[in-house]
Amino acid sequence: MKKQKTLAGSAQFSGIALHTGVRATLRITPAPVNTGILFCRVDLPERPLIPGSARCVVDVQRGTTIAISKTAIVYTVEHILSALHAWEIDNCIVEMDGLEPPIADGSSLPYYNMIAEAGGAVEQESEVKSFTPPHPILVEGGHTQIAMFPDSDKLTISCITSFKGCPVDPQFFEYELNTETYGAEIAPGRTFVNFADLKQLLAMGLVKGGSLDAAAIIHDGAIICKEKLRFQNEIVRHKILDMIGDLKLTGMRLTGRIIAIRPGHPKNVELAKKLIELAAEQA
Repeated sequence: MKKQKTLAGSAQFSGIALHTGVRATLRITPAPVNTGILFCRVDLPERPLIPGSARCVVDVQRGTTIAISKTAIVYTVEHILSALHAWEIDNCIVEMDGLEPPIADGSSLPYYNMIAEAGGAVEQESEVKSFTPPHPILVEGGHTQIAMFPDSDKLTISCITSFKGCPVDPQFFEYELNTETYGAEIAPGRTFVNFADLKQLLAMGLVKGGSLDAAAIIHDGAIICKEKLRFQNEIVRHKILDMIGDLKLTGMRLTGRIIAIRPGHPKNVELAKKLIELAAEQA
């Protein structure tokens, strides 16, 4: 029987938030069994706790946003959730002093390393909630298709991306979720944006904290970033990073094989919700 896990200690990370452009601090602390992942807005008087659950997702455009009220809201939770998923953290409190976590370099590597600095994961007394879908699942819409099959005792993701104007296109990567390999193969993958989309976001008053320190830009057949690409297929690795984060919103340890074609937050979260529904039916 696998046991639930929490953090061995606490750690924090500070930096600039992507959309608001303000300095933000995120702190992670251990939590008792059956707590799940809770985001605490310490800047608000009531210090509300927002569950890191697909049931609390209120927006999936340009990132995954969770909320329990108009004020108790947290943007772009997918990177920290991805790192927590990789470390098999089932229970912890994520304290934030604003709407957004720091964007850092646009990857989840700073969060993965922060968890390592906290001592990594430690087992707790209660049994973990695991789930494998009883039959194949398909979610699709637009250019996206995601299928999940119950034929693996690990969580394996095979992903294909395609972006107009990207010099390396299409991109493919297959990854089996593992704490150690995640830090080397997935966590360093940085977020990216098409130049046309970037202009639109700027016009909307967003990405105030954006820079080449925090993202790669696809423009006119090239990828523009401050440093060279960390992987030739860095874009598809970041898509897998996001999916791992969004699937953490199920609150379960998942096993199965996922085949994803041009995935994004809308269908990632739809898959997470379907998995929660299936688990409830089987309970």
